[in-house]
Amino acid sequence: MHTVDWSVLQYENGPLYIAKTENGLCYVGTPGQSDQDLLAWIQKRFPKAKLAENPEALKPYIQELQEYFKGARQTFSFPADVNGTPFQQEIWTALKQIPYGTTCSYSDIAELIQRPTAVRAVGTAIGANPVLITVPCHRVIGKNGAITGYRGGTEMKQYLLQLEAKYRANDFPN
Repeated sequence: MHTVDWSVLQYENGPLYIAKTENGLCYVGTPGQSDQDLLAWIQKRFPKAKLAENPEALKPYIQELQEYFKGARQTFSFPADVNGTPFQQEIWTALKQIPYGTTCSYSDIAELIQRPTAVRAVGTAIGANPVLITVPCHRVIGKNGAITGYRGGTEMKQYLLQLEAKYRANDFPN
């Protein structure tokens, strides 16, 4: 039986539940989420896993996320354990190519993966991203520049974009 370790990351706008498997970070939650929401997500994705609160196991992940929130980190070094369809995986890989502090549109992502007519499918795949912030789906906005939907809520998306805009002039080697 696999274990999914979890803990809570405290940041300026409240707590975020995060979880990892033996293969890496598998989940970053949203503000206002409960431990029951986390449990339901884990049971759906890892039905045979045991869920264990383990702050020590999540320490390196929490440290890097806290550094990100302080503007001292622009990329993450830890592995991710995200399961998705091949299309979702392709989209999530494309999201990691969006530079810190910049944005692009859903149609830009569709062009990047050489499927310019798949804009809606791109949006759906982005919405299924289980590791917010670390796979930077918050950097994708509407073609007209509008802040569009985000699993963490548009307030969190706006917060992350403003945070990155504030620190993007810094060049951190990580």
